[in-house]
Amino acid sequence: MALDYFRPQLRTNDLVQDLKWNDDLRARFETDEESVLAEYPLTGEEREAIRDRDFRRLYELGLHPYLLSQLARLVYGTGEKAGTSAPAMALIRSLLGDEYDQYMANRGD
Repeated sequence: MALDYFRPQLRTNDLVQDLKWNDDLRARFETDEESVLAEYPLTGEEREAIRDRDFRRLYELGLHPYLLSQLARLVYGTGEKAGTSAPAMALIRSLLGDEYDQYMANRGD
């Protein structure tokens, strides 16, 4: 299931890998996201999903699931406790959509 949508040729995969390993690129992404996005041959859908922090859409477009979590960490920072950090919760909210509230209610935190 996790790799059902994965498309290795999706350029967002390259972008996230580069952001992970290139400190200068990551710093520029934090201050001028649009200029970094312009350097990659992304589709309009990819750009919009990145801007909107729509991780579910990125997953459906073909971003590798591992890189989804990496992008969330890069965008929102690292977390306080496993599974409760802002990046983790943003990722879960985006992936679950309308099912998010029910998921949270059933977590028992």
